[in-house]
Amino acid sequence: MATKFFIPSVNILGQDSVNEAINDIKTLGFKRALIVTDAPLVKIGLVDKVAAKLMDNGIEVFIFDGVQPNPTMGNVEAGLAMLNAHECDFVISLGGGSPHDCAKGIALVATNGGSIKDYEGLDVSTRPQMPLVAINTTAGTASEMTRFCIITDESRHIKMAIVDKNTTPILSVNDPELMVEKPAALTAATGMDALTHAVEAYVSTAANPITDACAIKAIELIKANLVNAVEQGDDINAREQMAYAQFLSGMAFNNASLGYVHAMAHQLGGFYDLPHGVCNALLLPHVQAYNAQVVPGKLKDIAKAMGVDVAQLDDTQGAAAAIEAIKTLSVAVNIPANLTELGVNPEDIPTLADNALKDACGLTNPKQATHGEICEIFTNAL
Repeated sequence: MATKFFIPSVNILGQDSVNEAINDIKTLGFKRALIVTDAPLVKIGLVDKVAAKLMDNGIEVFIFDGVQPNPTMGNVEAGLAMLNAHECDFVISLGGGSPHDCAKGIALVATNGGSIKDYEGLDVSTRPQMPLVAINTTAGTASEMTRFCIITDESRHIKMAIVDKNTTPILSVNDPELMVEKPAALTAATGMDALTHAVEAYVSTAANPITDACAIKAIELIKANLVNAVEQGDDINAREQMAYAQFLSGMAFNNASLGYVHAMAHQLGGFYDLPHGVCNALLLPHVQAYNAQVVPGKLKDIAKAMGVDVAQLDDTQGAAAAIEAIKTLSVAVNIPANLTELGVNPEDIPTLADNALKDACGLTNPKQATHGEICEIFTNAL
């Protein structure tokens, strides 16, 4: 069976990546940029620094900083209005997953019309989005290089999964110098998000040798560098290695897709407006305990990548070791203990499970679950 592999045509990683990217933007001939970002990045001066570099190179800049932590349809509509008002010819997303996803929504609707909700699902759009350059400031979501776009529908209180080749940026940028000022809690949450991407891609029913290789290397890098990045935010090497790790995770899940961790975490984010990476971290061991029924050997591989000596373990023991290693890393980077700490109400679980089973990410989970089984996983994470 033929396999498609999706990735931006150009990807720049490492120190001084932003300056290199601006040279590429000039070469492409773009003149008027809409920068899609969030207020905290404006407040710390990061947006102004990037905007100044662009303006020094003859590129006009207009800034939309209204992106929420879980971007909404309203955010997309407001950004699109600014893009049209200033007749921008390309979009720059600057930030983590939220600005990237919002920018994808803006760029997709700009060329396809309608509302972003029209594109929920797999490859619904018919036209390429407006050119998008994605400059990353966190090591976690990999949204700067994927075809995934997650937008909250405020009226339904759910996160829409838009998986569309036309949302792939033309250029992704991972400069660790933009990541050193990120707070420890955000570094931890985004790092565990990257781990979740790699684990879910590795056990996915759509995995292939390329995605497997990317996922395992990402897990190794995360295990080796996440704690240092959290505890010593100015460790530029740890930041750079985490940038590579999250990019590798992105290559893996962008092509192998994900599983029930994301299908369930999306509902928590949409329903309670909770941080995505933290939800993933809390659900990850519980979903993998469920998956261990069918892919214990794959989970044993994950245990090995996380530094566990698995030589004397059978597959079942190896799977259990992987789950414990995930829990241990979560504790080491101070992820909350359970969903109860985040305010999740047990009475909401049936509704959360209903919506999780409709999420496209669950289609490639290695074992398909009943409504009752999803409820049980949620309950186990309380």
